[in-house]
Order: sequence, then C-alpha cells, then structure tokens
Amino acid sequence: MKNCVTIHLKKNELIIKLKEEADQAEIIAELTKKLTELKKLYKEDKTPIIVTGKILKNKEIDEIQELIKSKIEVEIDFDMPKSLGLHSIKKTFEKEIAISETKFHRGSLRSGQKIETEGSLVIIGDVNSGAEVMASDNIIVLGALRGLAHAGAKGNKQAIIAAGLVDTVQIRIANVVKEIDRDEEPRHKQAYISIDKDKIIIE
Repeated sequence: MKNCVTIHLKKNELIIKLKEEADQAEIIAELTKKLTELKKLYKEDKTPIIVTGKILKNKEIDEIQELIKSKIEVEIDFDMPKSLGLHSIKKTFEKEIAISETKFHRGSLRSGQKIETEGSLVIIGDVNSGAEVMASDNIIVLGALRGLAHAGAKGNKQAIIAAGLVDTVQIRIANVVKEIDRDEEPRHKQAYISIDKDKIIIE
C-alpha cells in the first residue's frame, strides 16, 4: 500500500500518521525509507515524534519504536491505546457508572452479526460496519466501533458507550440518537460517549 505512512512537522512535534488499513510489513517498509530522509532534519533538533492513525498491538508498537530509535534518538509517543484492556480507555475525569450484570464477547463482530443483552456488554475485539450491539446498560468496545451501538436500550440515560476507536455513522443511548458525518467529524480515539442535557457527547 503506497503512502501508508505520512509525516507532518508541526511547531512542537512531528506527527507520523499510519493508515489504518495498512499491515505492519507495509508500514515498516515505508517507514524505513522515510526515516532515512527524516534523519536529515534531526541533526540538532530533538522535536518529539507522535505516532498516530492506527490502533497497534504491543508487539507492533515495540517494532516501530525500535525502528525509529535505531535511526533517530528522540522521544516517541503513541497516540492510541497501547494495549487491550479497560485501562486503555483513559479519561481525565471520573464518572460514576452503575454496576450491572456484564456479558463478555470475545472476538470481533462481522457485518450482519448482532448481539443483544440485559445489563452491560464488553466486546473484546472490533464491531465492524454492518454489525450491531445493543445493551440495556453500558457498552464497552476494546477495539474499533464501526457498526451500530445502542446502550441504555430500555431507557437508561445514565448508560455510556466507550471504545478504543469510534468510526461509525450512528450512536444511540436510550432514546437519544447521534448521527455522525464522517467527512465533518474526525474518528474519535479512546472515546467516552454519554448523554448530557439530552444530547449525546463524544469525548
């Protein structure tokens, strides 16, 4: 895949953006070439590097970090969940979430698949486009949410949706619906979605 790695130099940081669809081998191959050119910019400057654009596994993060460090000795940060797990969904605030019975589903949901449950639902994987998840309480997706999610399906407006990446066209909590225009609104990483004054807020 061509142009699976793009590099943007900002005022105080350098952004390396990885295409979400690219596989690790393609990213490593293109990054190796671009780092040779990038090294020329780092003769004296130590602008930190931010890697973003794709959710990576720990092994992939380590490989990319080692590659950059082998070419340029610089501070590197990854703007994405660094591991699967609830601790990857970090927020700068605390919000009480009601305790409820929780169902865990291991694996990603393909187009056409649907899960409905009483209580809360945790998906250990992705919810792909065309798939649907529905829970009477909270929904947590540890991967990417590209399909439809309906939390608080029986009217619970305190329910929340959280995901490692939100790239869907519609979110529902209770009877409140938010349509998302992908062209106007960016993908939300480590997203926390709740209702505030009868409006769905993505943070």
